[in-house]
Amino acid sequence: MSKIAFIYPGQGAQKAGMGADFYEKSETAKAIFDEAGRMLGLDMKALCFEENEKLDLTEYTQAALVTTCLAMTRVVKERGLRPDMTAGLSLGEYCAIAAAGGMDDMDAIRLVRKRGILMQNTVPAGEGGMCAVMGLDSVKIEETLAKMQEGRNPGDVTIANYNCPGQIVITGKTAAVKDASVKLKEAGAKRVMMLNVSGPFHSPLLVPAGEELAAELEAVTLHPLQIPYVTNVTAEKVEDIAKTKGLLKEQVSSSVRWMQSMEYMIREGVDTFVEIGPGKTLAGFMKKIERDVKVYNIASWDDVEKTISGLCESQTKD
Repeated sequence: MSKIAFIYPGQGAQKAGMGADFYEKSETAKAIFDEAGRMLGLDMKALCFEENEKLDLTEYTQAALVTTCLAMTRVVKERGLRPDMTAGLSLGEYCAIAAAGGMDDMDAIRLVRKRGILMQNTVPAGEGGMCAVMGLDSVKIEETLAKMQEGRNPGDVTIANYNCPGQIVITGKTAAVKDASVKLKEAGAKRVMMLNVSGPFHSPLLVPAGEELAAELEAVTLHPLQIPYVTNVTAEKVEDIAKTKGLLKEQVSSSVRWMQSMEYMIREGVDTFVEIGPGKTLAGFMKKIERDVKVYNIASWDDVEKTISGLCESQTKD
């Protein structure tokens, strides 16, 4: 039997104007944006809908993107479309947990606001960085980084994201990441590119951020999951909400196993993925992970109807 998963993008998918049409056309979406703004003391409409510099700053990006994705999700669910499983890339995991029933929307938004501040401020600016590595097998990257660790402190440079075959992101101390980018190019990478980010995300350097986030998590009441979600940390489904706080603490400094998560979901019978949020980043990854599954995107109001119609037509054919 066909299974549907909702999947959520991470930081980098944000863009000015995201969610504006949902705000205008849905009282449910409007309420989420307005309540999030009041709770955080931010002009959420200006942050998400207008061109501004704050939207690309981690401490603002995370709350803005999660607010937008959750507002979209509530509209999608009102239209009767519900998933069998969820997953989110890094930041998107908070959306996945909320969509699975494990966390209230406002708690998810408040937590990622704190998470964004911690991730931006834990490592001084300039001391950490990230680099995208294209066209090199993940095993080869792991081997190259392992050789580099000889004589270095653990965590100087590690893998941040397993996005899809041929696209891996490394993270760590700026000098070590730059050194690794040279060695990975020598090892056969088609392209290496330093990323314009404010810190070494998903690096052991961010363990202190996870520790501080754990204190915030303790104050949040989680709920029994209505459906499983797949965690970035292990690339396996979570059915017991009691595991979630520990996993979210660890997620800040551990590798994002997105490629492995998608492969796991497919093995679990998911054959239809609905990406909810701005852009089509995850759909692009999926083309390189498994081309035979169906992927729909909901980034605009019109996409909701297109997706529901497409799913109904697909199920009729099946």
